[in-house]
Parts: sequence; structure tokens; C-alpha cells
Amino acid sequence: MEGSRWWLWVLALQPALPLEGSGGSSVGRPGRCLDSGVLPKRQPRNLFPALHGCALLPPFCGSLRLDGRRAAQGLCLGWGGEKPAAQGSAGSLPAPRQNLISQPAQSCFQWGGLWWGLTGISQATGRGRRGGERAGLVAGAEGGMDMNLVVREASQGLALDLNSLPGPAPPKTAKKTKKGVLFFEVEILDAKTREKLCFLDKVEPHATIAEIKNLFTKSHPQWYPARQSLRLDPKGKSLKDEDVLQKLPVGTTATLYFRDLGAQISWVTVFLTEYAGPLFIYLLFYFRVPFIYGHKYDFTSSRHTVVHLACICHSFHYVKRLLETLFVHRFSHGTMPLRNIFKNCTYYWGFAAWMAYYINHPLYTPPTYGAQQVKLALAIFVICQLGNFSIHMALRNLRPAGSKTRKIPFPTKNPFTWLFLLVSCPNYTYEVGSWIGFTIMTQCLPVALFSLVGFIQMTIWAKGKHRSYLKEFRDYPPLRSPIVPFLL
Repeated sequence: MEGSRWWLWVLALQPALPLEGSGGSSVGRPGRCLDSGVLPKRQPRNLFPALHGCALLPPFCGSLRLDGRRAAQGLCLGWGGEKPAAQGSAGSLPAPRQNLISQPAQSCFQWGGLWWGLTGISQATGRGRRGGERAGLVAGAEGGMDMNLVVREASQGLALDLNSLPGPAPPKTAKKTKKGVLFFEVEILDAKTREKLCFLDKVEPHATIAEIKNLFTKSHPQWYPARQSLRLDPKGKSLKDEDVLQKLPVGTTATLYFRDLGAQISWVTVFLTEYAGPLFIYLLFYFRVPFIYGHKYDFTSSRHTVVHLACICHSFHYVKRLLETLFVHRFSHGTMPLRNIFKNCTYYWGFAAWMAYYINHPLYTPPTYGAQQVKLALAIFVICQLGNFSIHMALRNLRPAGSKTRKIPFPTKNPFTWLFLLVSCPNYTYEVGSWIGFTIMTQCLPVALFSLVGFIQMTIWAKGKHRSYLKEFRDYPPLRSPIVPFLL
């Protein structure tokens, strides 16, 4: 017997319950053999009496090897406790065997081959049912019984008992536990007075600094996002708008310090104002408008070619800057403090007026070396202007529109970009070169001072960008200098 059917043997050891109307006898009430075609009325109390016979019948049938006649005798004993009328002594079963077989057979044949059906449950319910029907058919054929009655009894008995058996337990589905979202609490303090300005509750961990600024603006509308500077330390650096809250070195309760950057203005507006002023101012001196050089020279022109060439170069430079501001430059920061526009305009406008006054003055003298000096200076100016524009285009292509991503700039097929091999900010190198060429061309002291001041300022910017590149990119080329190859 297979391990999966051990329980049938355990049930067989329990005493079988008598059928209703048997008076408590272990044999059951008298009945007729199935050969007569009349089935006795059976009313089992439960499934277990039927299982007793099912468990004991196969061993006896196997050990005695009953033929068709003895099977019929056992079947009749199971239903009525009597032998068939036309049985001889040779075909009868011994008394001990009859007592043992009659009680199990009473239940087994009553349920019509249920045992054979149950033995197939472990594999498939359909196979078990077919096994039960097949057992009933075989028993009926060997015993000479009516096949229709045997099939009907086997099918009905199997169906009744299978329905009463407990079905397989449904598979347990794992319950999906929702992970609780960990929210942050953000406390914003004034960087100078440490006064509590705002407390933000239930801030999502993936919120950016830009989103926190928008939330802070709701409670303090006078400080719009571009005007805010949030930092982890009162004297530390400002956090970037794209920084994520959960990636900052803070706990679930973050403390940020606020500084007011003052009124802001867009970079485009600043650049347009800075560059449009020198262009307009220089032309005023070039055309010698009244009240500049006296009425004697109103709207007169210089007789020196270098003066006209200088006006063309100066105007070309600032027109290029205006067009680059509108169509080329992509700014990492959208605004700058409003006070910077006055400082920048003072620098550009003041130097433009100073230079233009001396270059376009009626008493202006040409360069010492004449035309050769002018042509050399013009070549330097043009080459540097083309190089400056090429670098601006290369930097523009590194940053997609609307993003603030930074990449390492490398030379392209354009020969003017090969200066990236030696310096980090070749646009400043070309800018300084342009003004050096303009200084040689005009041989004017204000132009030389303007070039010197511009070189100092652009050197500061270039060093800052160079340090930023080294800090952000570990594989940054080590041979590059900030602005001057191999020197500075």
C-alpha cells in the first residue's frame, strides 16, 4: 500500500456502523442478491462505514483470489447475509472467511466501487471516478450481475462520497504589505538671526530644493524662489535647485538656513543691457555728436583709417555678444541679483565711453608702425573673435536645452576648439586675445587698461571653473590650465 493511502487502513480498524434497520447487527438487514435486479434501500450515516469495507476488501480478494462465483457469493453476503440458492458446497466460502468478508463487503458493494475511486484521488478526481466505475463493472461482470445496475450504483456511490470529502485547501496568497512612506520635516531658519521662518511637514523624500523653495514661497510670498538661498550651514554654500532632500546629509527633520539674495533679474536682461550700452555709446563718440568735442567738430569724421576700422571692430564685437546672448548661450542660473546690473553696466559703459573718447578725438594720432601694425592687430582680433564664437558653440552643444547638466568639454573638428587641449576656458583666452589685438590696433591707453582689468576678472572666473571641473570630474585632463596654457 502506498504512503498516501495509510489513512484507509486506520479507518478500517474502527468498528463499522450498522445500516439503518439492521437492529445493530454487524451483517445488516436481509436483502436480495444483485442478480435479482432489486437493490436494497441504503441509508449510510456517514462516510466512515463505507470506508471500512473499502479498506478491508482488497486484501481478502487478493489473498483468496476469488473467481466470479465466489465474488457473487461475497456480494450476496454483503447485501443479505445469505448465500445464493443454487450454490454448491464447493463454491461456498469457509465460515471464518464469510464473517470477515460479509461486513466489509456489505459497505463496499453498497457504495459501488468507491474504494477504487478513492485510491485515484491523489492523482486526479476524474481518474478516481473512472477507477470506481471500472471496479464496479469488473465486479459485476465476474459475478454475473446486471451491468446497468452495477454501473449506476458505482457511479452514484462515488459521486456521493466524493462530494462529502474535504477538497484541497486553496493556496494562500501572500498579502502585499504597503510600505509606509517616510516623510521629512523641514525647518527653515534665518541664517543671520536663527529665527524660525517656516516649518514644512510631510515633505516627500525625493523632493528637490526647488520644490522646497516653492513651498516656502507659499508662506512668504515676498521671497520668490529665485530670491532664496537655502544652505545646510549658515555660512556654507547655497544648495543647488536640483539637489534631492533624501540625498543630503540630514535626518528626517532637516534644518535649512535661508538667506535673501535680494531682488533678482534675468541673465539675458543683464547681458543685453551690458552689451547694448557700449555699442550705442561708442557710436555717439564716433559720429561726434554735439557737446562732446565742441561745435567745431560736430558730426565730423576722422581722416585716419584706423579710427573707422576700430569702430567696425568694436561694433562687431558687441553685436556678436548680443546675438550670442539671444541664440547661443544657455545659462545654468536663470537670474542674478539686480544690484549686479549697475556694477556691470558701470564697468562696460564707463570703459566704452573712455576708450571711444580718445580713439575718436580729433587730435588722435595713428599707431607708431602704421598700416603694418594695424593689419597685424586686425588679424589677431578676427582670429580671436572666430575662436571665441567657436568655443561658445561647442559649450552650447554640451548642454541640452532646458537642462543644467555639465560635461567635460573636448576639442571638436573645428580647429579653434583645439585650445581645449591646453586650457579649461579657451573662450576667455580668445576674449583677452581680441582685446589685446584691439589695443595694438588703436595704441590707446584706456583700451590697454580695459584689457588688463578684463583679463584679471576673466582669470578669476576661469580659475573657479577649473576648480569646479577638477572637483566634479575625476578623469578631467590634468594638463589643462585655467586660461593661459602652461602658465595660468
